[in-house]
Amino acid sequence: MAVDPRVLATDSAWTEHGRAVPAARLTAGLAEGLPLPDGTAALPLHPWQARELRERPAVAALLAAGLLHDLGPYGEHWHPTSSVRTVHRPGAPAMLKLSLGVRITNSRRENLRKELHRGVEVHRLLRTGLADQWQAAHPRFDIVRDPAWLAVDTPDGEPVPGLDVMIRHNPFALGDDAVCIAALTAPRPWPGDPRMRSRLEVLVHGLAARTGRGVPAVAAEWFLRYLDLVIRPLLWLDGQAGIALEAHQQNTLVLLDPEGWPTGGRYRDNQGYYFRESRREELSRRLPGIGGVSDTFVSDEVTDERFAYYVGINNVLGLIGAFGSQRLADERVLLAALRRFLAGATGLGSPLPRRLLEARTLRCKANLLTRLHGLDELVGPVDTQSVYVGIANPLHL
Repeated sequence: MAVDPRVLATDSAWTEHGRAVPAARLTAGLAEGLPLPDGTAALPLHPWQARELRERPAVAALLAAGLLHDLGPYGEHWHPTSSVRTVHRPGAPAMLKLSLGVRITNSRRENLRKELHRGVEVHRLLRTGLADQWQAAHPRFDIVRDPAWLAVDTPDGEPVPGLDVMIRHNPFALGDDAVCIAALTAPRPWPGDPRMRSRLEVLVHGLAARTGRGVPAVAAEWFLRYLDLVIRPLLWLDGQAGIALEAHQQNTLVLLDPEGWPTGGRYRDNQGYYFRESRREELSRRLPGIGGVSDTFVSDEVTDERFAYYVGINNVLGLIGAFGSQRLADERVLLAALRRFLAGATGLGSPLPRRLLEARTLRCKANLLTRLHGLDELVGPVDTQSVYVGIANPLHL
């Protein structure tokens, strides 16, 4: 759709060759050749969302007033990523995180305005020198940035839900092998093979065959490399900057070399940031006004609980469970390796290693109960928007 500037809401921290690039220029470039009414901005939409939006009264009123123009389908094909509503086009410099009015994992997946602000804010925060410090310590890990967005307001200045796009930087070259951990560990069908096998299983067996080592030994080394290249940078960012990432298996991407070994990682999601309340003053010195619109500061108590679940339980213990259930390694061996890793990571400053080592029980998100309680995990106070239950900590001795 084309958006009249009178109802356009936008922000951009995207730069090219040191110069700022407005979000509207980015979308115009991605839709090269699109005939736009004079002065309007191109707003890409998911085709499912576009069909449904036309029936919403607020959108219908904007169309009738000539403040919004439905241009229909245009351009090359875009493809869904593991995020489903985040789409990419091979060779394009950006991905598009689109609103989609469908419930996926408890929530109606339409971008909230505070999330759009949060993505740009995090990019600006990292550019204060924090990214340079992080990269110096962990050069093979980074956040996939969300530095620009477009949205639509009513003539009265109220946000129109579902009519927006987050413009996500695409850091991946065509030959890069970047895969989210959820996809890596999920059993799936393979051509010519009657068995359901995960890509992780295929990689580990392939490495074992090529190196002449046993499958459990290869699995253990793969796991140790993953801890060092993907989990350690998360602990550094929490300990050194007070920023905890919602790095569950779908939000965590591992970069693989041609052999299948981990070589680095990326985090992606403009929803999942926790700025520790105890570090508010420090972060505000880095970026004045931080959190004012994005609503990203969270109490340390809640941050500790969520970080332990997303990184400790969902990500790492989930990965150990995949190794074990797929008969690639003995879970007890990997748990012992994780204990040693955590003991060596306590000096990074994050409370997470000690919590995972010492707590008898951990709080675990209960997705089914969250759904049965009718909760939308993106709406309401962060400490009450999901159901959590206590589970025994398999790391505690």
